[in-house]
Amino acid sequence: MAYGSLMLEGSNVRMSGQDVKRGTFSHRHAVFFDEKTNEEYNRLNTLEEADGKFMIYNSLLSEFAVLGFEYGYSQSSPDHLTIWEAQFGDFYNGAQTIVDQFISAGESKWQRMSGLVMLLPHGMEGQGPEHSSARLERFLQMCANFNMIVANVTTPANFFHLIRRQLAMPYRKPLIHMSPKSMLRHPECVSEFSEFTGKTKFREVISDDTVKKAKRVLFCSGKVYYELNEFRRANDIKDVAIVRVEQLYPLPETEIRSIMKKYEKAEFFWVQEESSNMGAWAYFMNYFRRESIECISRKASASPATGFKKIHDQQQEQLIKAAFGLII
Repeated sequence: MAYGSLMLEGSNVRMSGQDVKRGTFSHRHAVFFDEKTNEEYNRLNTLEEADGKFMIYNSLLSEFAVLGFEYGYSQSSPDHLTIWEAQFGDFYNGAQTIVDQFISAGESKWQRMSGLVMLLPHGMEGQGPEHSSARLERFLQMCANFNMIVANVTTPANFFHLIRRQLAMPYRKPLIHMSPKSMLRHPECVSEFSEFTGKTKFREVISDDTVKKAKRVLFCSGKVYYELNEFRRANDIKDVAIVRVEQLYPLPETEIRSIMKKYEKAEFFWVQEESSNMGAWAYFMNYFRRESIECISRKASASPATGFKKIHDQQQEQLIKAAFGLII
């Protein structure tokens, strides 16, 4: 819907990455192939009223080359939406030089804007150390001077608005999105049609309107919200609020502080799936070092994730219980 609506407004959408025509996690199926003739059918390009085109390309596993090309394309065609998707977020490390030298610092060094979107599948799901982490902490460490946007959204409507905002803004900024994996098929990861229309817009923070008085407030970002919420519901917990920080940079500090003021008698926690030396924790505390906020996470680790599904499940269970004060 985001891509199609931009095309109806006359903008081209360009996407590349490993297996993006099919959809890296079967969430897109942007292009169908006739099993007998191998003829391609690109659904978005059948919109009769659209002046824009949907250009999507399966690219080779040379992230450095492809991401560098897309960065250049985004500068040459600033009115197009240019997207690169990694097969897993971990794979972008093959293009780390492009991120360090150009995407994060290009505007500061050469006064050249880019609206490039990087979709980086990210989340601890028991698939091992090479298929879990897009190294969120690295991007956040490079954030300053409003050089890019880093987000980890949890609803389809928020993703819709986030993507459309890339071209609606009167300037261009790179967007780094920690794209969901399991949420693509999560039965609760849905949005009402009303959240896409009218005066609706991107929500940098999603507060918890279901809890009026809380003894614990859990700030989090990304898919861990659904696991926290599921545990809260299953155990009929009424006094723990869960707040989603959808945009990590620029951090909506004012809105977060207003939520903390609302629950001024509560204990505050930052909950993340990543190890304590990774994820958004160190970045988050740069803003709230004077407040009493504790981190609930996996223990510090040299590897982004365990390679054993059984250990992953144990870690995740302990993490969720710790968030509700059931494990100290």
